[in-house]
Amino acid sequence: MPPERKIIVSSTITITQDEHSQAKVIEGTTTGLDLFGEDHSIVAMKLNGITVDLATEVHDGDLVEPVLDTSDEGLSIIRHSAAHVTAQALQEIFPQARLGIGPPITDGFYYDFKTDPLSPEDLKAIEKKMAAIIKQRQRFVRRVVTEEQARAEEAAEPYKLELISDKGHPSAEDDSAVEVGGSELTIYDNVRRDGTVAWRDLCRGPHVPNTGYIKAVALTKTSAAYWRGDQHNDQLQRVYGTAWASRDDLKAYQARLVEAAKRDHRKLGTELDLFSFPEEIGPGLVVFHPKGGILRHVIESYIEQRHLEAGFDFVHTPDISKGGLFHTSGHLPYYADTMFPPMNVDEERDAQGNITHQGQEYYLKAMNCPMHNLIFRSRGRSYRELPLRFFELGHDYRYEKSGVVQGLTRMRGFTQDDSHTYCTPEQAGDEIRMLLHFFLGILRDFGLKDFYLELSTRDENSDKFIGSDDDWSVATEVLRQACESTGLELVPDPGGAAFYGPKVSVQARDALGRTWQMSTVQYDFNQPERFGLEYTAADGSHQRPVMIHSAKLGSVERFIGVLTEHYAGAFPAWLSPVQVIGVPVAGEFSDYLKGITDMLRARGVRAEVDESDDRMQKKIRNATREKVPYILIAGEQDRDAGSVSFRFRDGSQDNGIPVDEAVARILDHIASRSAEDPSAQPGAAR
Repeated sequence: MPPERKIIVSSTITITQDEHSQAKVIEGTTTGLDLFGEDHSIVAMKLNGITVDLATEVHDGDLVEPVLDTSDEGLSIIRHSAAHVTAQALQEIFPQARLGIGPPITDGFYYDFKTDPLSPEDLKAIEKKMAAIIKQRQRFVRRVVTEEQARAEEAAEPYKLELISDKGHPSAEDDSAVEVGGSELTIYDNVRRDGTVAWRDLCRGPHVPNTGYIKAVALTKTSAAYWRGDQHNDQLQRVYGTAWASRDDLKAYQARLVEAAKRDHRKLGTELDLFSFPEEIGPGLVVFHPKGGILRHVIESYIEQRHLEAGFDFVHTPDISKGGLFHTSGHLPYYADTMFPPMNVDEERDAQGNITHQGQEYYLKAMNCPMHNLIFRSRGRSYRELPLRFFELGHDYRYEKSGVVQGLTRMRGFTQDDSHTYCTPEQAGDEIRMLLHFFLGILRDFGLKDFYLELSTRDENSDKFIGSDDDWSVATEVLRQACESTGLELVPDPGGAAFYGPKVSVQARDALGRTWQMSTVQYDFNQPERFGLEYTAADGSHQRPVMIHSAKLGSVERFIGVLTEHYAGAFPAWLSPVQVIGVPVAGEFSDYLKGITDMLRARGVRAEVDESDDRMQKKIRNATREKVPYILIAGEQDRDAGSVSFRFRDGSQDNGIPVDEAVARILDHIASRSAEDPSAQPGAAR
């Protein structure tokens, strides 16, 4: 008999790359590695819209799209794989270490361990071991396991056993979703070239094909962290790292880190005498010094003026309220974890300590909207009043864990430039469009120019959202259409909505290319219902208004932190706490300069003369270190000629400028609110 011939079955798949699609005929068993394995810039693939390992088989009719190492998703996969290599290396050095969670994060990754505190020398040893593992090109091999198999294999890992119990119910808040979730459990083996398993970890994946795909990785620091972010749990050691598609990208990132450290607003806040965080007050709380106070005043005054011009009505509400208000709004219990514990007020006891009069629970307010609703409800409202816009620089308090507060950018007490618009459903679209353009205009005035929008919607599988499907659908579509009117990129954020409605946020990139969430607008169909808000329509019927929440800067304090880092403390002249410093060549010329600064102060300029005993050059150095935009220098020749010399922050000078011209130049530049340094303005020396 002739030998049996092997039947090869042909299939057709569609590969989409660079927005172009083409059909490809494959024969027999084919994986992503067969398709893309020769190109190490491809680290995974989307198979019918789901991201999977390249080792996954493809079948007839599949839609396949490669995931590049430079894409956001590709970088996350590289970083997650690097986190596994970090854990493998650490356990090889410290076998007693127990594994926590190792997710990718913005610009890097971390992995938590139960082990003794780690030193900088330990990190160097771990990095050296990681380099050896990467060189071995160990394969990441995915296995689906039963819960019993997972428990047997992870018997020595108590934290992994806890996660196995959570299968299908991971928490997005503590990053456990990288380990478990969905309908199955998977383990990834790190397999050597000889087929032996070097290490394994419970993980959802996906991962790069092998460790050789990790081309640029570095460990950055360690810190203490609580298991799953709960301070009642075990304290672990967290190892942070970063990984990139190439060594050049890694070096560029490390250079940005160095620059970011120089720009850290906490460091600059001390150097420029703007603000401080006294330990005696507590974490997450700030005090503004005189220079920081005037910076804050200028920002708040400008925001208030813009709101007046846009037709907002100013309101003011207390910082504390009975707890029942927040039950009505829905913040209790939905938002309780981020509110400070209640205070029991007005309780009375007799001499024996027995309660004779029950007290009431009061809360520090974490948001202003419930109180604004009470203002709206205080009297009857007509459709003729709508849209009605309430604005407040409200003081809010949120209970952030002490380990996560960070300078001005994450605080327990802050001021929100909060507004709430009450309008008819038909007005909502135009109102949101107006607000988005209003936001962008304000942010551009402060010198931020690079934006995109993020649309946060609800997670349909979560029970933390309230309202009907129809309400959410309508609100989301109104926001989406308003976003399109800006012409900006719109990025989806599934599951990121507030519990009461979808949200759009303006994401702004700073001078280092970092992204900060700035302005937000939220469509709320729940609170008007919960508070029984009504207006009288044209036909005399009582109708429910739509409520639109918006914040322009977000938090004034956080915005100051962002601006401080964006400008590296060298604020535009209109924002600078001190705009002009006069430096006399000798003491006898102080009065001459004081005459000029008095003239400027009378026109609203923040100007002063350095009359200290320091020599002129030291005064110039001090003013330069304080990043003052205008240094005015005068000596005998200037006094006799009725002129003054400019010295700018970049070290350039413009000498012999008549006083009237100098004053006009300063006033014009400040009034322009230009983000450019004064040395770049017309008439300045080049």
